[in-house]
Amino acid sequence: MADSIPLNPMRKGSGKIAYYNTARHSRYSLEDEPSNLDEMPLMMSEEGFENDESDYHTLPRARANQRQRGLGWLLMGGWKILCGSCCDCLARMCRRTKELKARTVWLGHPEKCEERYPKNAIKNQKYNFFTFVPGVLYQQFKFFLNLYFLVVACSQFVPDLKIGYLYTYWAPLGFVMAVTMVREAVDEVRRYQRDKEMNSQLYSKLTVRGKVQVKSSDIQVGDLIIVEKNQRIPADMIFLRTSEKTGSCFIRTDQLDGETDWKLKVAVVCTHRLPALGDLFSINAYVYAQKPQLDIHSFEGNFTREDGDPQIHESLSIDHTLWASTIVASGTVIGVVIYTGKETRSVLNTSSPKNKVGLLDLELNRLTKALFLAQVVLSIVMVAVQGFVGPWFRNLFRFIVLFSYIIPISLRVNLDMGKSAYGWMIMKDENIPGTVVRTSTIPEELGRLVYLLTDKTGTLTQNEMIFKRLHLGTVSYGTDTMDEIQSHIGRSYAQPSSQTQQSNSSTSSTPSRKPQPAQAPKAAAPKVRRSVSSRIHEAVKAIALCHNVTPVYESHASVNGETESTAAEADQDFSDDNRTYQASSPDEVALVRWTESVGLTLVNRDLTSLQLKTPAGQVLTYYILQIFPFTSESKRMGIIIREETTGDITFYMKGADVAMASIVQYNDWLEEECGNMAREGLRTLVVAKKSLSEEQYTDFENRYNQAKLSIHDRALKVSAVVESLEREMELLCLTGVEDQLQADVRPTLELLRNAGIKIWMLTGDKLETATCIAKSSHLVSRSQDIHVFRSVSNRGEAHLELNAFRRKHDCALVISGDSLEVCLRYYEHEFVELACQCPAVVCCRCSPTQKAQIVHLLKQHTANRTCAIGDGGNDVSMIQAADCGIGIEGKEGKQASLAADFSITQFKHIGRLLMVHGRNSYKRSAALGQFVMHRGMIISTMQAVFSSIFYFASVPLYQGFLMVGYSTIYTMFPVFSLVLDQDVKPEMALLYPELYKDLTKGRSLSFKTFLIWVLISIYQGGILMYGALVLFESEFVHVVAISFTALILTELLMVALNIRTWHWLMVLAEFLSLGCYIASLAFLNEYFDLGFITTPAFLWKVSVITVVSCLPLYIIKYLKRKFSPPSYSKLSS
Repeated sequence: MADSIPLNPMRKGSGKIAYYNTARHSRYSLEDEPSNLDEMPLMMSEEGFENDESDYHTLPRARANQRQRGLGWLLMGGWKILCGSCCDCLARMCRRTKELKARTVWLGHPEKCEERYPKNAIKNQKYNFFTFVPGVLYQQFKFFLNLYFLVVACSQFVPDLKIGYLYTYWAPLGFVMAVTMVREAVDEVRRYQRDKEMNSQLYSKLTVRGKVQVKSSDIQVGDLIIVEKNQRIPADMIFLRTSEKTGSCFIRTDQLDGETDWKLKVAVVCTHRLPALGDLFSINAYVYAQKPQLDIHSFEGNFTREDGDPQIHESLSIDHTLWASTIVASGTVIGVVIYTGKETRSVLNTSSPKNKVGLLDLELNRLTKALFLAQVVLSIVMVAVQGFVGPWFRNLFRFIVLFSYIIPISLRVNLDMGKSAYGWMIMKDENIPGTVVRTSTIPEELGRLVYLLTDKTGTLTQNEMIFKRLHLGTVSYGTDTMDEIQSHIGRSYAQPSSQTQQSNSSTSSTPSRKPQPAQAPKAAAPKVRRSVSSRIHEAVKAIALCHNVTPVYESHASVNGETESTAAEADQDFSDDNRTYQASSPDEVALVRWTESVGLTLVNRDLTSLQLKTPAGQVLTYYILQIFPFTSESKRMGIIIREETTGDITFYMKGADVAMASIVQYNDWLEEECGNMAREGLRTLVVAKKSLSEEQYTDFENRYNQAKLSIHDRALKVSAVVESLEREMELLCLTGVEDQLQADVRPTLELLRNAGIKIWMLTGDKLETATCIAKSSHLVSRSQDIHVFRSVSNRGEAHLELNAFRRKHDCALVISGDSLEVCLRYYEHEFVELACQCPAVVCCRCSPTQKAQIVHLLKQHTANRTCAIGDGGNDVSMIQAADCGIGIEGKEGKQASLAADFSITQFKHIGRLLMVHGRNSYKRSAALGQFVMHRGMIISTMQAVFSSIFYFASVPLYQGFLMVGYSTIYTMFPVFSLVLDQDVKPEMALLYPELYKDLTKGRSLSFKTFLIWVLISIYQGGILMYGALVLFESEFVHVVAISFTALILTELLMVALNIRTWHWLMVLAEFLSLGCYIASLAFLNEYFDLGFITTPAFLWKVSVITVVSCLPLYIIKYLKRKFSPPSYSKLSS
């Protein structure tokens, strides 16, 4: 369909629109004409060809969005970008990053290395001993607010500009810097301790003199390292030897690619065949390895042994590699180190941690700039009204310093303390136990999220597969009827004498079948329907044979093979209690475990044979002739086996229904039943078989070996030979396996969707698996269509596929990492715009770097806040790139949890974390920030009124302790108690997640709300100052006493006005502050006349001024609540 979509070069204003019909041009011609493609827009429908007003014209182009860089850009923040660029440039010059090169590594001889390679140390720290102080100071003073206070404080050293005491400016600034440095130092020490713990892990290193213990950080390129079972691989290595007789081992890669399936790795044949361990030093061999790369799924290299005659050359692939941060799952392995430290795949795929700044902090930074502008304008007005007489320039600076309280330094102190309080509340919440706040600077981000990017394996799912359904076409078995299958299998293998007959009838290529004991007699012709018992036996046997699973028995075998090997031990003892299954797919393990539960047990497997144990205890041997592994292209795996007792050859195959439908014989039930199982959230596999004669197999083997030796188009020729067998196969059964979801994943995803959060699933898993989980977790609702983005490899294909996708409406998108990369290379802006319109997006086969890239794209193109959640080492880059990173402590270790800003124990906790704590943190910080600004603006208004009345003199109204006390002991506790306020009860916030949508609009802290607070400050400041001036009698000291007391009372009443839910600590804070002020009056005789403030006149004057400044605001609030209540108050009532 996409092939027939016209591609239009459009020109604005042109009435006629020429178009090309792609039926005339092949995809290759599109690829060859990039100039044409630049002009071709992505059309939505045919109507767009006739209609110039197509929505495409309104599509904002990335190139058109680039702003002109002029003086305005420089002043509005361009200076910061320029400074940052200069710093980065200097840093790069200092570092002189070395070019990565291919290398030759001699086994056990690090000293022969041609170059110096990086140290094998993990380093997650932001600073070192020398950069800590400059680094922290830069991070603080890049904020306009802090830089402003530094300049104001420094100005007090100039005698002409000095307004008050030095401590009134330097003490608050010093306090803020001290708190920040202590917090950063604590974080750095924690990071250092975590790194030290990892770098100090001990490993056995093989030397000429034997084994020696070496720290992980001291491992070098060329070292021979021994890694035990369940131990972390410390550096990227080539696999040389193992304690397993088969010459292979399994590793767990969940910390690297997020997949908990175990990967099979093969030792280099030349080194594994050496008689003893010490012989590794008696041979003269080296490994040639390609330069370090990002791709964790590929590797190219060669192994060469020079002392042989002739020389031995062995090609190395990804199957011979042991990447750092993976875990050895079976046996003990020896490898030669090829990459260390920052050249390892895991470090190359991890982005360096960055300082995250919350959106609220950026908004407050903008508001402080606006306040500074107002302060400068006010100072110029004051000097202008004076008539610019005398040293007016000096007076202008004095006024700027005088009005400096318009931007309160306590803003940063209060907000930082508030953030710490929110973090403490989150960690103490009993409803989300085990939650840890690792970054205390961004809790408000939890209340502003629009995009949630989640991992699949271990985050949405438990990665525990359970066999749920077996369908034979006419009969279906579920979990409650598995005992029937068990009894059928038991009868099939009841008598050893009947086994030969049963096997013969199972795999014979001749039509005749003999009646079996304990089974209904069958007709001679194979076309006639066989009995249920026979079909169950066939199906279970096929499932037990067609897989890549290896049973492993606990043993104490050593690397040099001196003790009994695992397999030898397994031949003698097939006890169920110490057997575990290992495979590259958890689906296969679930199937083999199920066959064990119904009586047919896989007890042993090596590269050439496998053995099954029947319910009667008999062991049957099958020889493996060929294996065709599963690939994402073929979507199926096959195996050809020969039965030992009869010599019969059978080709078994299982795979996805889309791949198998055309391979199996005609049937009328497969498609329907696959759909039914998929709707239940089950992962389906179709199982089929084909009996082969000796001649058929010999012919196939010859053609297959010939195809494998061909130099050109080897993969195509091999697949063509295999496909020649895949015809008219006998359909045996359909299996359904469930990947269990984490607790309450479905209601949590529904809650987040209702809250207006768009959820993207980024996973390293296969496309089919990801799609299945997206459906079963209700990430994609049942009524929604799914658009699977076809695999594209060039610009033309991407163009056509995007056109096809653009025509779809309200459908979820499923795309693979390779196709995504092509789309982003040529059509980044268009792709992101289309994807953002989807209700859900699933990206499968994503590398860790791609996950981080998607986060960056969303941040860049949408300007919305993003959150990433994951549980594996492969999610670290994504978590660090997002505005807010959440890690889950799970089976995949703590790497994601330690790198995240917030750590939770279960996915379902994210609902409460965002709806309750995110809401409260944002609302409280917005109220706190604006109130602290109001506190500064009101006193600056009073100063402006005072100066204008007293002939525009640049003399401070309040001096010394009055100014310090005003922003600390007199008003700090009530203002800070706003961090306990809440507009909606937690239960209500979770019941109505739609309330969260309002938060993302940022209405709690905007220029509108800020302007309202400015007007309130001007009104109250004017009333307080004019009221005091009107009512004071003879001495100036009375003005100070009346206005300051009224100011303190007004602030306390304003805090009470803003509180929506009272807490006993709030009441205590109000009375404590009032008590502190009354008590301090006795010591403030320097500023107040104690005789006057005890008179009734003082009391009534203060009361009148306070009532006039606050009463109108109380009345306005009451009327607003009555006639235009906010949405949350309607719910509360």
